[in-house]
Amino acid sequence: MSDIKNKVQGMDPNVKAQNISELVKNTGNIYRTLAIINKRAKQLQVDLKEELKTKLEDFEVVSDTIEEIHENKEQIEISKFYEKLPNAALIATSEFLNNEIIVVEKQKHLGNN
Repeated sequence: MSDIKNKVQGMDPNVKAQNISELVKNTGNIYRTLAIINKRAKQLQVDLKEELKTKLEDFEVVSDTIEEIHENKEQIEISKFYEKLPNAALIATSEFLNNEIIVVEKQKHLGNN
């Protein structure tokens, strides 16, 4: 997962218009392209969420009262870092345009009906 964080460090977190002809160059179909990007974005989102959850569990304090709120600067810094990362869809789009996504086609089986 750290390779994703390193890769997106310099990436612009803002949405930019994309050239549709570039997006469909490899697939020939905008819907297929968007399905691929969407699936990869969901994978990235789950991975980043799990990593953040794991890191924040280290700071988890079990207490009986609601009034006890502990402010941990390291925890805040970790949260801010993940908030500044580009959206998973932007990362997936960048990976797609740079041919970094491997697409494996599922074979359709037709029955002898």
